[in-house]
Amino acid sequence: MNQRPSRGDPQRVSATKRTGGWRARWSVLRREHPGLVQNSAVAAAVIFVFGCGITGYSYVAFSRMIDARLHGEADRVLPRVFARPLEIRRGEGLSERELIDRLNDLGYAQRTLVQRPGEFAVVGGLVTVIPHAGTQAGKVVTVSFQRPAVPPGRRGGRAAPLVTLSNRIEGLTVAAPKGARAETEVTLDAPMLTALIRASREKRRQVPLSAIPARMIQAVLAIEDRRFYSHPGVDPIRMIGALFTNTFGNRPYLEGASTITQQLARNFFFTEEMAVEQQTGQRSVRRKLMEQFMAIVLSVKTTKPQILELYLNDVYLGNRGSFAIHGVPEAARLYFGKDVNNLTLAEAATIAGIIQSPGTLSPFNAPARARERRNVVLGAMADAGFVPKEEADRAAKEPLAPVARALDAEAPYFVDFVGDTLAEQFEGLTQSSEAVDVYTTLDLHLQRLAQDAVSDGLVKLDQVMARRKRPHVPQVALLAIDPRTGDILAMVGGRSYNQSQFNRAVNANRQPGSVFKPFVYLAAFERAADEGLNTLTPATLVNDEPTTFDAGGTPWSPSNYENDYDGEVTFRRALAMSRNAATVKVAEAAGFDRVAALWKKIGAGTGTPPKAYPSIALGVFEATPLDIASAYTIFPNNGVKRGLRSIVRITRGGGNIRIADAPTRLIARPETTYLVTNMLRSVINEGTAAAVRASGFSLDAAGKTGTTNDLRDAWFVGFTPDLLTVVWVGLDENQALGLSGAQAALPIWTAFMTRALAGHLDKPFEVPPNVDFADIDRDTGLLAVPGCVRVIHESFVAGTEPAQYCELHRY
Repeated sequence: MNQRPSRGDPQRVSATKRTGGWRARWSVLRREHPGLVQNSAVAAAVIFVFGCGITGYSYVAFSRMIDARLHGEADRVLPRVFARPLEIRRGEGLSERELIDRLNDLGYAQRTLVQRPGEFAVVGGLVTVIPHAGTQAGKVVTVSFQRPAVPPGRRGGRAAPLVTLSNRIEGLTVAAPKGARAETEVTLDAPMLTALIRASREKRRQVPLSAIPARMIQAVLAIEDRRFYSHPGVDPIRMIGALFTNTFGNRPYLEGASTITQQLARNFFFTEEMAVEQQTGQRSVRRKLMEQFMAIVLSVKTTKPQILELYLNDVYLGNRGSFAIHGVPEAARLYFGKDVNNLTLAEAATIAGIIQSPGTLSPFNAPARARERRNVVLGAMADAGFVPKEEADRAAKEPLAPVARALDAEAPYFVDFVGDTLAEQFEGLTQSSEAVDVYTTLDLHLQRLAQDAVSDGLVKLDQVMARRKRPHVPQVALLAIDPRTGDILAMVGGRSYNQSQFNRAVNANRQPGSVFKPFVYLAAFERAADEGLNTLTPATLVNDEPTTFDAGGTPWSPSNYENDYDGEVTFRRALAMSRNAATVKVAEAAGFDRVAALWKKIGAGTGTPPKAYPSIALGVFEATPLDIASAYTIFPNNGVKRGLRSIVRITRGGGNIRIADAPTRLIARPETTYLVTNMLRSVINEGTAAAVRASGFSLDAAGKTGTTNDLRDAWFVGFTPDLLTVVWVGLDENQALGLSGAQAALPIWTAFMTRALAGHLDKPFEVPPNVDFADIDRDTGLLAVPGCVRVIHESFVAGTEPAQYCELHRY
């Protein structure tokens, strides 16, 4: 009987080879170790079943997470904040470029030919638009612009100078069945300012995928995920390519292989893990694998268009100021000042390029790198066949032109103010699961004009400060309101929201200085009316000379600006020239306690009320520009104070939320208030703000310059019956600015008001019934005679006008 060869016997090895290799070895293994084979099979089965269970459990768990998040995204309706509807008036100070910007604010798409609502076209100096809403909804509206007179060209074949468009609307026509119909005013939609996300300081605007243009979508797909529509959530081909490039390539950075679906999964479900990785600088393999699996589940649970829409509305694209920019629609506005529909190919490629590294590829922070990355995107678009190579090459030669003021143009200080108001008066409203729309008082056209006036004014102020070798950077606040309603129409809280989010228009408590003086004269006239006196009128004489007053046991000697004194002057002249010594004497005649009581009655501000000392006459206490604007509403309203408001209407779930009307309060008699308003007209016509008239501003207006001690703060408050604007200029350090109100604040006010009221008819201030007028000699305050040279048509409470004629000029 033959023996079996041992395991090391050459005969056995040779026999094994002859019996077929692995099959023979498997047969021998089964014979010699039957238990091992069975155990291995069981273990493999257990591992397989366990793996299937884990995979199934993970799939179900991730599916539930995805369903909950997608359901939440579908239900999440961000509170939207709207400005007031856009109004276009014939004769209004609006250029073609500015009108195009306003239509971008509305989200209108620029086309070569308008065909449907929400489109506009620019052809031959005419802007044609079909409004979504408003007085001419669905109709074709054509806007034409004034052209300046053409200077006659020289003879002999020389061409006349080129004609440029002026900043004024010449005509408004609306298409009608029997021909175009002229209109004086057309109202369009209410532009959306932002979607309000208070807690996370995000700016985004949700738009459907159909509203995002193909060039924007293609730019993102070309650079981020070219095979988006063909892979199952992860891209094995790109993963292998990235591995090869990172291993053998010589790029200074590692190439990623994350698909758009993976990025969406990461942003939706792994934000905490990503934050930890950024802090530690170490990537988690577990997190990456979970992200890939989540992307596969996400692809199964949703459609490709849904994923792309979510991604394009959520992707992080950097910061402007304290706001994080999410989504390409918001990036289009904050980087280029355009609706996403109107982006050029180069602009769309720039935004797509930012996605890779928002912090280092911002066109504001790193323009050279942003331009380089943009051109990489354009090349990728050409390689993918999205655009012809020639078109991509042309776009690559375009300059990088981000709009630095785009964030400021969206009224961020005002939006913050509205958010604070909502949090204070409508707690929990912004966390509602129902659709919430907040309609505000802001006039976006006036807001842009205010921002331009502030920016241009600061350029000049910076030049002045540089010439004087002063290292400080001046800040500014501008607040424009409708005095008839108290509506806040424009708000600028500083020179740049991107640099500082502190809202000086609302929160900067500074001394009002001379802008408080009108209330001193009002207190005097109120006392005269209470006591039946005819000795306190606009024509009353007061001695403007150096004087020492008793300030609670301490001698106090106020001085005039540049130590300039006028001697005996009328109340009108003292206010027009902002004479300190004379005004303190008027406060003394009124009673310092009456002056303090009047300001307390106005209720402007929450700070410590001013004390009844002589210094109260010069505004030596604190108030904000918002306080001053609210207080000044009494003058155009003949004694009635209008509470300021920023919100007109709120809707939630389709229903209106009741908003209380802005409060009104009678502060002083109509006739005494009108006397002060009429006196304030002289400030602009002949006083410290006469530069307003020299600049060409011709509408009837009243106002007051303000300069505090040591030239620390500069103010100007001015108003017409329709528009009241406060401008403050100063230093955040509360040090001396070194400029007066006429030097620093008045030019900004003039620039804004000139543009804001262009095309408006001149309107006089309303005269109350109990007011009479008389011609007064400016020097003596008595009734004028034919020999008087400087005559004022003065206003009086009926029965208080002087009975004597001027003796100085009688002969």
